[in-house]
Amino acid sequence: MSTQAIAPPTTKSQALRSYDVADFPALTGLEEEWRFTPLKRLRGLATGTPAATGAIRHEYGQLPPGVTVTPMPRKDPRVGSVLTPFDRVSALAYGAAEQAVLVSVAADAVLAAPALVRVIGGGTDGVAYGHTFVEVGRFAEATVVLEQVGSTTLADNVEVAVADGAKLTLVTVADWAPDAVQAQHLKIRLGRDAKVNHVQVTLGGDLVRQYTSVEYADRGGEAELYGLYFADGGQHQEHRQLVDHSVPDCRSYVGYRGALQGASAHTVWVGDVLIRAAATGTETYEINRNLVLTDGARADSVPNLEIETGEVAGAGHASATGRFDDEQLFYLMARGIPESEARKLVVRGFFAELINKIPVEELRERLGQAIEDRLLKAGA
Repeated sequence: MSTQAIAPPTTKSQALRSYDVADFPALTGLEEEWRFTPLKRLRGLATGTPAATGAIRHEYGQLPPGVTVTPMPRKDPRVGSVLTPFDRVSALAYGAAEQAVLVSVAADAVLAAPALVRVIGGGTDGVAYGHTFVEVGRFAEATVVLEQVGSTTLADNVEVAVADGAKLTLVTVADWAPDAVQAQHLKIRLGRDAKVNHVQVTLGGDLVRQYTSVEYADRGGEAELYGLYFADGGQHQEHRQLVDHSVPDCRSYVGYRGALQGASAHTVWVGDVLIRAAATGTETYEINRNLVLTDGARADSVPNLEIETGEVAGAGHASATGRFDDEQLFYLMARGIPESEARKLVVRGFFAELINKIPVEELRERLGQAIEDRLLKAGA
C-alpha cells in the first residue's frame, strides 16, 4: 500500500504519503516538519516498541440514540480509507495499532445530546498506539467529544468521515497528565455539502503534537477548525493543520489561540492551506493569536498559503504574538478590580470566543476553570 514519491517534494501537494513506515526515513530533527519538535522528548514514538495491550482504553457512558461505539477490526476496509500517513510516527501508529474504535452516527440521525468518548492512558511504560474512526452518515447532525486523559506515551491516528449533507461538531480535548507524551494525526474527509466544526483543546501533557488535516471529496464542503491551548512551564504543545482544497466551491476557516506562561513553555502553530488548480471558487482564511504571559515562554507561529489557481473567492492568513497588555490590566485595576482578578478577566476574554464554540455547557465551565487554575498556580 506504499505510495512513494518519484522526486523529493517541493510543495505540500507532492508530500510523500504511505502506509509503510519503511518509506519514511529516521527522523533527525532537521526536517521542516519536525524542526520545532524536541525529538528527545518523544520517548521512542518515532522508533518505538509497543506497550502492553491495554496501554490505552476507551470509555463512554450512555450514548444518545443514533450513535454507537464498537471495536473495529484492522481488516475493516474503512481503516485507512480516509487517512494515509504522511509522517513516520503516523505510519508507525497505523501499522502497530491492533484494532480501531468505531464511533458511528447513523444516516439521518439528529443527536439529542453529545456523544462523549474518553481515551484513558494506562501509563508511560513503552509506547502505545491507537486508532479511532468517526463516521457520520448522510444528512446526520451530531456532536462528538473525544476527551483524552491520564498518563501515556501515545502515537495515534483519528479518521473522520462526514458523509454528504451531514453536519458534525467534533470537540477533542487533550487534558493529559503532566508526564504524558502524544503525537496524533487527525484527518477529516467531507462529502458534498458536508460541514464540520472542530474545536481542539490542549491543556495537559509534557509534549503534545497534533496534526489535523482536511480534504474535500465533493463540492460545497465547509470546515471550521478552532484551537485553544495553554502551555505551562516546560510544556511543549505543537499544532499543525493542512487544509487541502482539491475540488471547487468549498470553504475553510482556521482560528487558533494560545496562552503561555512559565520558563521553557513552548507552543508551535503551523497552518498550511493548499488550493489546487481544480479548486476554483475556494474561500479560506486562517489566523493564529498567541498571548505570552511571562518571560521565558516562546511561541512559534507559521501561516502558509499554497495557491495553484487564481480563481478563488478569497484567501488570506494572519498571525500575532504579543505580551500581556499592561494597559488593559491598568484599566481594570483603576476601577477597583484586584490584579489577580484583572488578569483572569483579560485571559478569559482572550479565550471566550473559542470556549463558547463548544456546545457542551459542563465542558465549557470545566475548561474555563482549568484556565483560571493555571493562572492561580503561576501566582497571578
